[in-house]
Amino acid sequence: MSWAAHELENYFIVKHTKTRVSFLAVALGAFAPDLITKGFVYGFSVGPLKIAPPDNPVQFHRGWPGVGFTHSLMFGVVVAILVLAITRNRSWALGLLIGHAAHVLTDINDTAGTMLFFPFSLENVTTNMWKHAAYAGRYGDAAAYYGSLGGVWDAFWLVMVVGFARNTLKRDYFRNVIVPADPKVWSWLNRRLGITERGLLALYRGLLFYGACRIVSWSLYTHLVVKADWDPVWAGPGYIKQVSLADGSLAEQLAQAALGAVAFAVFLLLVWKLFVRRLWDRGYDPPVLEHAGVEAAPA
Repeated sequence: MSWAAHELENYFIVKHTKTRVSFLAVALGAFAPDLITKGFVYGFSVGPLKIAPPDNPVQFHRGWPGVGFTHSLMFGVVVAILVLAITRNRSWALGLLIGHAAHVLTDINDTAGTMLFFPFSLENVTTNMWKHAAYAGRYGDAAAYYGSLGGVWDAFWLVMVVGFARNTLKRDYFRNVIVPADPKVWSWLNRRLGITERGLLALYRGLLFYGACRIVSWSLYTHLVVKADWDPVWAGPGYIKQVSLADGSLAEQLAQAALGAVAFAVFLLLVWKLFVRRLWDRGYDPPVLEHAGVEAAPA
């Protein structure tokens, strides 16, 4: 799992997408796999109601049986097709698909991995870069993450956005690229809620601020509060037990994943030819407007 990269990589993705895509949809797609399931991984309380974490939180979150299908490429495809069929909005369908895929591909870096090609393969694909430590609870998991290459991964994405995608944070970029790709939502926030362009720009930049704050706060917690060992090695940290969902030898895992990838590709081709292409052709892109109805803040 990632604690901040899912927020930060959205800016980089939108900058390098060669078509108009809703930033809001990309962000929502990036949150989608964890939106409902993540709370149950650690357990939570709502007043007197207490929900205990599952006996095997890693299996629950990433495996099958469990809700691991939310971290498959298929889940994003199904959601995108449904949105396209209901709304006909290409910008939102494509944004949800891209954001969700980015989340799923990012999460292959922990030792639990993701069932990329579910349901054609139940094999979890992983690079084993850092250890998934959900069994240690929210705070233990955070300390393990920021005491390993997970924290480096988050810092990498912060540098990528600030260093190589900082133009996406400028007012002109927001006005000329972000708003025209999703004019109805930004205009509604502006006109119905009275949020000026300055306020909307702050909301847009807020995801970066949120991600950066998570990096700083959890790093301080890890290294100054609990004083966890700094162990930025592959498959670290060493003091955390490894939890793996992989079955069989490495060769067997690769073979199953490869077969799943081929079956998934064939499935995508078939559904595109059978009905998705028609849905796409009857869909629409956001209108090209000189002004999307968002009033600029007074000087």
